[in-house]
Amino acid sequence: MKVLLTRDIEKLGKAGMVKSVANGYARNYLIPQGLAVVASPGALKQGETIRKAEEKRQTHLATEAATVADKIGGVTLTFKARASEAGKLYGSITTRQVVDMLQQVTGVEIDKRKIDLREPIRSLGTHTVRLHLATELNPTFSVLVERDTLTPVESVETVADTAEA
Repeated sequence: MKVLLTRDIEKLGKAGMVKSVANGYARNYLIPQGLAVVASPGALKQGETIRKAEEKRQTHLATEAATVADKIGGVTLTFKARASEAGKLYGSITTRQVVDMLQQVTGVEIDKRKIDLREPIRSLGTHTVRLHLATELNPTFSVLVERDTLTPVESVETVADTAEA
């Protein structure tokens, strides 16, 4: 079935393009979600309008992503965690914790799925983390995990105090 894409769809195409897809994919997913319409002669005439509107939306999103990248690029987040003598953590630093700390430090709200952290951080040291904002915009920042020498209750208070400062 030929459809006209109304939004950019990863691995399929850009808005305004006519693509040939499986009938079930079009009927059950693309059309109900508003991502595409059946490629009729009337819809094809709207293709240019859809393409221009999507380009304008993408330009706006790119400028927003660039300002976020400027705020985040080069930031170093510091976490204190209990660790063994070998440098292995008695837990881990998760994507959720990184996002929460990043939001506290920069004031920018980030979706945790945009953080490129394949698995939780489980060792002391500096770790480079990439943030996927747009196709070609992937700023990096550092996560420094230090050994916590305080008791667990004091540690939580200290981390909260440093995040507020």
